[in-house]
Amino acid sequence: MQLNSFDDWSPLREIIVGSARNYISHDRELSFELFFHENITNDNPGRSEWYYPRLSLSDEQRTGGSDRVPIKARYVDELNEDLAGIVTALESLSVTVHRPMDVDPTTVGVRTPAWSAPVVPPLNVRDNTLVVGDEIIETPPMIRARYFETQLLKPIFAEYFRRGARWSVMPRPFMTDASFDLSYVRESTAGGPTEPIGEVTTSPYDTGVEMMFDAAQCLRLGRDIVVNVSTGNHALACDWLERHLEGRFRVHRVHRLSDSHIDSMVLALRPGTLLVRSPEVRDKLPVPLRGWDMIVPPPATADDFPRYQDDDLILTSPFIDLNVLSVDPDTVLVNDACPELIRELERHKFTVVPVRHRHRRLFGGGFHCFTLDTVREGGDEDYLS
Repeated sequence: MQLNSFDDWSPLREIIVGSARNYISHDRELSFELFFHENITNDNPGRSEWYYPRLSLSDEQRTGGSDRVPIKARYVDELNEDLAGIVTALESLSVTVHRPMDVDPTTVGVRTPAWSAPVVPPLNVRDNTLVVGDEIIETPPMIRARYFETQLLKPIFAEYFRRGARWSVMPRPFMTDASFDLSYVRESTAGGPTEPIGEVTTSPYDTGVEMMFDAAQCLRLGRDIVVNVSTGNHALACDWLERHLEGRFRVHRVHRLSDSHIDSMVLALRPGTLLVRSPEVRDKLPVPLRGWDMIVPPPATADDFPRYQDDDLILTSPFIDLNVLSVDPDTVLVNDACPELIRELERHKFTVVPVRHRHRRLFGGGFHCFTLDTVREGGDEDYLS
């Protein structure tokens, strides 16, 4: 089928599900620290142990003198089992599933003129690709280890291109330390890395603040796209997006709704209905969206998540399970470990398909993150006028 995806709720026909094969470690460096700085002011002032990411790095976590944090093999094995379960659930709903290429186990890293990094598998495939209608847009990554991640989706993109899709790549950053707008993380007082971000390293490739932006910062609503902008990196990328899509889509900026991604903050489940983290989200949305119905599920509890050891790096807040995937306006894939969320969605007349996903806090993604819908039945309808 031809590429066609304008929203997150129209009947789903084709989708990409990510892969975690040969995921062995996290690399603790500046881009990683900044990305997982989580602005969670007003969410949980109690700062309970299970809520906040443990980003302090012990000597035991370092490998080979680097800041690389190993991931236990059993977590990766169980994640791959759960990904297979997502594929099975989608196929049972008559959705065609595509999978990216796997990272070859002999590929230990990549190098650019400015830095080197390990290779991260194409797991959270939503992040670095924005599908708008009949166009694939590869976005400039925010984590160095993911710089070449979309290369592993290239066979799928090439096939859609052969069928008539547009295919664009936003400008790629040098991604030196000076490329990052640090004002946001330095101004924030809640959440974030346990070590402050200090002076950055200079490089002969410094060009100042550059475009860096993930597609998961976007809420797609037919001909309208809501974009979260929290840093100068995001603002530059949004400038590019506005000019590139001018005349085809309307781009609406929201400011600091979250650090970056908004799909665990707000998701559109169908026209007129949003799933939101808290009632306060309403005030930051574009005015036309403030009149939509908003489902605010009960907060998760510690019992909804596995217990981990002190050397396991927790990357996301417990709100990660709001990261659901709609198969059509009435059907939603939800983590089976979230009974409160399931009951709330069923109360609003949704059909819930429970699917297992155990280690979402270790790998930074839920069902929406792990998937990239490429064919839905919807079009460029106007939902906001």
